Amino acid sequence: MNRSPRARLRDWAELLRVPALFTVPGDALAGAAAAGLRPNRGTAYAVFASLCLYQAGMALNDWADRDEDAVDRPHRPLPSGRISPTAALGAAGLLTAAGLTFAARAGRPALGPASALTATVWAYDLWAKHTAAAPAAMAAARALDLLLGATATMSAPDATRSRRRATDTASTAPALRTAASALALAAHTYAVTAVSRHEAHGGSTRTPLAALGATTALGLLSARTGRTGASSGIVPAGAAAAYVRTAAVPCLHAALNPSPPLTRRAVGGGIRAMIPLQAALAARSGANGTALALLGLAPVARALARKVSPT
Repeated sequence: MNRSPRARLRDWAELLRVPALFTVPGDALAGAAAAGLRPNRGTAYAVFASLCLYQAGMALNDWADRDEDAVDRPHRPLPSGRISPTAALGAAGLLTAAGLTFAARAGRPALGPASALTATVWAYDLWAKHTAAAPAAMAAARALDLLLGATATMSAPDATRSRRRATDTASTAPALRTAASALALAAHTYAVTAVSRHEAHGGSTRTPLAALGATTALGLLSARTGRTGASSGIVPAGAAAAYVRTAAVPCLHAALNPSPPLTRRAVGGGIRAMIPLQAALAARSGANGTALALLGLAPVARALARKVSPT
């Protein structure tokens, strides 16, 4: 199939779900904020590692689902013949190697969560995706991604001074904040993944209704100020409101009418809602600047989603 370079680029953007990539950097940044540190070189390496591993998972996902997509979604790059299965699998392998390399550059401690994240991504695509363990596997992947960001940030040489200031205040606070932030991302991811299992055929009212309840609860919890004072509460509250608006409203529509298009819209909204959720978590940890920067990614992701599907 002879296609122009621009068309080929679009094919790969569709395969790798480029709009969804904007939801990835916030994992590492929220992890750094939860650890009580400013983003540093280790955070940057964690972001690059996360982006590579996420894209590896997208390519591997379509490779593993190529026969199923030939029936349910023949327009996808692999069943339509625009990208070969060999190329998709090769890209998954190369991106995985690149992700682990970036994690290693962040320091040996970062290889722990990065390796666990890699194993989770591959296990999900090759096995867990079509089992009852699918939502839990995806939830674990997001939690591990945040832990990768926190670990890589703490491992960086330039983190020593700011780490000392954080531990002088409360030695257990960073660990508790990191665990709480990871659990919040995991809960959201679990809900979105559960809904996504019905996007091809629709028909489920209970699942998007449960996701609606989960995202609303997460929004309310994220709106509360964390270790910072009440004067900074406007940032987490605003981010939490954006999160609920992006995630909960499509879930309500899918619950009222569980058709495939509305179910897919709920999944797309849930993916984009990851950005304001990460922003709210960063703001709760006192990183208002990080939160505002993350919120700036949301319009870009939304605009790209109109051109390339994030699901």
